[in-house]
Amino acid sequence: MYFILKKNIYFLMLMVTISCYSHSEDNSAKKRIASDSVKIKTGADNYIKYLPLLQNKKVGIVTNQTGILTNKIHLVDFLLEKKIAIKTIFAPEHGFRGTADAGEHVVDGKDAKTGLSIISLYGDNKKPKAAQLVGIDIMLFDLQDVGARFYTYISSLHYVMEACAENGIPLVILDRPNPNGSIIDGPLLEKEFTSFVGMHPIPLLHGMTIGEYAQMINGEKWLKNAAQCKLTVIPCLDYNRTMEYSLPLKPSPNLPNDQSINLYASLCLFEGTNVSVGRGTEKQFQIYGSPFLTISTFTFTPKPNFGAKDPLYNGKECFGEDLAAYPKLTRLELKWLIKAYQNTSDKTKFFNPFFTKLAGTKKLQQQIESGISENKIRKSWKNGLTAFKKMRMKYVIY
Repeated sequence: MYFILKKNIYFLMLMVTISCYSHSEDNSAKKRIASDSVKIKTGADNYIKYLPLLQNKKVGIVTNQTGILTNKIHLVDFLLEKKIAIKTIFAPEHGFRGTADAGEHVVDGKDAKTGLSIISLYGDNKKPKAAQLVGIDIMLFDLQDVGARFYTYISSLHYVMEACAENGIPLVILDRPNPNGSIIDGPLLEKEFTSFVGMHPIPLLHGMTIGEYAQMINGEKWLKNAAQCKLTVIPCLDYNRTMEYSLPLKPSPNLPNDQSINLYASLCLFEGTNVSVGRGTEKQFQIYGSPFLTISTFTFTPKPNFGAKDPLYNGKECFGEDLAAYPKLTRLELKWLIKAYQNTSDKTKFFNPFFTKLAGTKKLQQQIESGISENKIRKSWKNGLTAFKKMRMKYVIY
């Protein structure tokens, strides 16, 4: 009896020690991220470099709610304070204030605060029209990217660069850190599957800042007719890609925190299946599940909320997995996708045509359906990733 009691006390003390150590490690990581984020100055904060370029010019600006300086002032308000003549705001997916659902048509309008005209690049046109650029001397671009090929801000970047090249307008990019900047992984997009959620032959996680990526678009002549955009990248200060970076604002309605941003690329592939990624909950891109997966202890029921007016499986119980506390990923993770496919009640209804657009290839679906292991799938990416990494080195800034 004494031995059992002593053993139980020892086990309890061990668990408490592990718990405290884990909590300490977690707090240390959070402090490190916070410390790095305070040190880093974004391109928008590096205004000594770009304000002279805007003086006495009529400016067009591509931005949204993420376009803020360290002191929390929005770039548009900052420029107006500096007497910079902003002619037009161009807004990407989710709109200028970042409130529209994913895929929701965004209309043109006026900004209630400043009265400036807003032209949507996720409405009637994804590329600025020549008529919309009349009178603009220089274009400014400031959006927070998350490093995934199908995050549409880099697609908007492509079209803005193309429009600027065609209309002789110089483009200035205010660079921002990529929160997944150390990860290069996934299948390369094949040309026949080009779409607005994948425009270039790059891997799913490209490991570049938006300024570096713009240099690649120009350098590889990916614009229509191999056009060249007159490009200036205003770099971040005190930043290198090994540093942790916590975004001060969510970049889109359904990426609410660092965990969702880290899991985004891996879980977004579920958007091409009949599995929910938690839209309509408070854990978007931190959970997954559906009514058709094996009954489990973790469930959630999507309901309309900010960023998901009509979520998948609205009001229906979904069985799945909670990844909100999962350790930080350092690669594209396929195990949840493979597990869900294996456990779904009807495999013929698991994938939909959007999956191929997201993956950028038909091979990934075929590999999963054929039961090929994750390790073998990863090996099939090796040559493409090696070639991309070599090309990428020509354009890195940090």
